[in-house]
Amino acid sequence: MSFLVAFLAVSFVVMAPSALSPPVNALPAARTAQAGDDGERLLFEFRDPRVDESSGLAVSPTRKGIVYTHNDSGDSPRFFAVGMDGRTRATFTVAGAEARDWEAMAATVDPDTGRGVLWLGDTGDNNGVWPDISVYKVVEPRTMRDATLRATRYRFRYEDGPRDAEGLMVHPRTGRLYIVSKEFAGSVYAAPAKLRTDRVNVLRRVGPAPLMATDAAYAPDGSSFVIRTYFSASLYRAPGKLLAHLDMPPLRQAESITYTRDGTALLTGSEGASSPVYRVPLPPEARPHAATHAATPSASAAARTARPTPSRAAAATESGRSADGGVTVPMGLLWIAVAVGAIGVIGVIAYRTGR
Repeated sequence: MSFLVAFLAVSFVVMAPSALSPPVNALPAARTAQAGDDGERLLFEFRDPRVDESSGLAVSPTRKGIVYTHNDSGDSPRFFAVGMDGRTRATFTVAGAEARDWEAMAATVDPDTGRGVLWLGDTGDNNGVWPDISVYKVVEPRTMRDATLRATRYRFRYEDGPRDAEGLMVHPRTGRLYIVSKEFAGSVYAAPAKLRTDRVNVLRRVGPAPLMATDAAYAPDGSSFVIRTYFSASLYRAPGKLLAHLDMPPLRQAESITYTRDGTALLTGSEGASSPVYRVPLPPEARPHAATHAATPSASAAARTARPTPSRAAAATESGRSADGGVTVPMGLLWIAVAVGAIGVIGVIAYRTGR
């Protein structure tokens, strides 16, 4: 029965996020941005029937009007270049790669060559059993024609054991890679500053993440980053330093998020055939001109910022949302209680109808 309760609780959270999403104005210390009031709009819908489970999204850092996406588990190791009309411009196969459960991607620029770099995260682990995960690094193709691309594979393991993760982000200035786990109490993990291909790299926890994070991305100037969940999005200057909560458009299953090239807005998408991609403007304080420093997560920064003041912690606890934008244990227990209550109602109905 305990397994059934947990299963229904998780299912209830995933299938009905709008009903369970805590109020975004619950945290007085951070601004809540109403995206729809500032010009949220549908950008396009994927027209390629092969793109039926868009899970990762990245804007090309060198080609105007091109975004990249890939499917969730079940597809081959490939990704798609898509125009702003939703039509596929090219399909790229990653040579020698495995597509166990691709969940996220990121795009940066190589400072030495000026070429775009794409990062593809085979990080999904729904059962938390894989001893290591992989991220593939691919140089952005020069032309928009179908091709097979060579990749560098980096393997990772978490310092505190296997876990599911759907968020991948790379700092545009330092090139450091981060993974965001998808859990009730999620975390941001940092990769080593220098990645090795001859051994497994260790991911170390540097900060908290909101409940059920489905993607993450760095701003093009490195001044902030965003973490997407099934419910909304949270903007951070650094782990634990919440900048704003941002309402997101209603999507069937929110899976991806990335920044526009100028850093003034976010693009967010969903799984499913002909799934939409929306453009959501950022609040003024989160745009590049408002940035005062680059948000590079580190263990010391996390230690300084992850501990809220007593008054802030009290307000966050009363609202059911942690000071860093996550959900506290009482709120999680409340949701499980809702699931338990639903089981009770179903049981009563079954008893009465079976009499």
